[in-house]
Amino acid sequence: MYEPIRTKSVHRMADDDRNQNAYPHRSREEELDIQLAGHLAALLAVTDELGDTEAGELIARQVARLRGAPPARHAGLSGSSAEALHRKAHALAGRALVVAASRADTAAAILAAERMDAHTAALAGESLVASP
Repeated sequence: MYEPIRTKSVHRMADDDRNQNAYPHRSREEELDIQLAGHLAALLAVTDELGDTEAGELIARQVARLRGAPPARHAGLSGSSAEALHRKAHALAGRALVVAASRADTAAAILAAERMDAHTAALAGESLVASP
C-alpha cells in the first residue's frame, strides 16, 4: 500500500551529534558577558554625549574588562535633549543592572545602580553627580 522510503531523510534529530558540532556554542556566562558589555557600551555612548567624562571612564573600564579590549567611544551627537538622554541612560543602566545581577557581577551592578541614581537625580533637577 505504501512505498518504502528509498532516500535518506533531509531532516535531522535535535540531539544529533553532527548538529551539535556544526556551529560554536556559548555558555550562559559568555552570553551574559556579551549582553552586559552591550548595555554598558550603549550607556557609555549616552554618558559621553552628556559630557560626563568621569562616569564615562568608569563605564569604559567595565566594558574593557568584559570584552578584553577598550570600547569605541561615542563620536557623534544625537541632538536629543538632556532630559531624553538622562531617561535613556537611566533605562540602559537598569538593563545593565539586571544582567549584572544575574551574572553576579558586583562591580558592574554597583556601577549601574550608581548611574541609575545619578540620572534619577538629574531628572529630578539635582546636579548630576559622578560615581566615586
